[in-house]
Amino acid sequence: MTPVDPDSTSMVTTVWRRLLWSALVLTPVVLVARYGFHLGATALFVLSAAALVPLAWLIGEATEHAAEHTGPGVGGFLNASFGNAPELIIAVIAVTDGLTGVVRGTITGSVVSNILLVLGAAMIFGGEGAVDARSLRWQLMGVGGGVASFLAISIPGWHGSPNRHDLMLASVPIAVALLAAYGWVTVRNLRIHRGAERAEPSEHAWSLPLALGVLTAATLATAFVSEILVHSLHSFGRAVGLGEFFIAVVIVALVGNAAEHGGAVVVASRGNTQLATEIAITSSMQVALLVAPAVSLLSLVLAHRLTLVFRPVEIVTMALAAALAWLVTRDGRSRRWEGFLLTGAYAVAVVLYVLFP
Repeated sequence: MTPVDPDSTSMVTTVWRRLLWSALVLTPVVLVARYGFHLGATALFVLSAAALVPLAWLIGEATEHAAEHTGPGVGGFLNASFGNAPELIIAVIAVTDGLTGVVRGTITGSVVSNILLVLGAAMIFGGEGAVDARSLRWQLMGVGGGVASFLAISIPGWHGSPNRHDLMLASVPIAVALLAAYGWVTVRNLRIHRGAERAEPSEHAWSLPLALGVLTAATLATAFVSEILVHSLHSFGRAVGLGEFFIAVVIVALVGNAAEHGGAVVVASRGNTQLATEIAITSSMQVALLVAPAVSLLSLVLAHRLTLVFRPVEIVTMALAAALAWLVTRDGRSRRWEGFLLTGAYAVAVVLYVLFP
């Protein structure tokens, strides 16, 4: 096998980074196109999707620099937190518009895509490497507990309206319990990493305040761009003949999690499989234990209510995704073939969403 020329690889990386820095100009272009020229929905969808790519890369870049000061455990937590902030905003906006089914589909798609697609892509691009099995185990247990809680309230919701008042009343204590579980898992996970990971940052690393500042700015920009994209999704879906459930569970979920997707792939391609896997699993755990219950409770003061009632296909795919992720990470190693297995499982999940709309 011919060895890879390091200079050639470095040149490609440099060109790619310059293109991504330049592509950040798409963010103000999208905002001007939406609010200044009132561009059509299809064009806004394409522009917004393109603008999210460099923003996702920037969040991944800033997270990796922050992780040099905090370690991969805290770095993964930061990336997932900043990456899920736009999704929380999108969900609240969608509930306000009465799109409760879209929100639940997006939550399902976020959990499944982060566990299967993002974790799988991280393993493919990262190849052989170490993962923190203990940290990931606790977070996957959190996802499993969240899915079990959804199942308990979903079964009576499979008959009749899933948005009826009695199911909303039952959702409130479950949402509170999930938020408490999220706090417990997060504190425990951060304690696992405390004092064991910190190392001296490299000379090229950004300062921690700069990295956090860039994370904040990129997250805010992602929120604005994501909102524009979501508002254009339905018109785009009708134009291409896609159903509302598929749009929510696949397209909106992928777009809403573009930051984690890009961040995990970027850091994995640089050999940091531990941080990349933390990003993927932490994000799924946050969606199940933080975003879903938080939006449900916030909906109590909105025009429409969001119950935690999910369809059977949603419950099954979330549960199987968490179980499969535990199987491939329990030995503390990342392997490329396991990444292909996870991404293949995501493709199967997408097929199921097409078959059971």
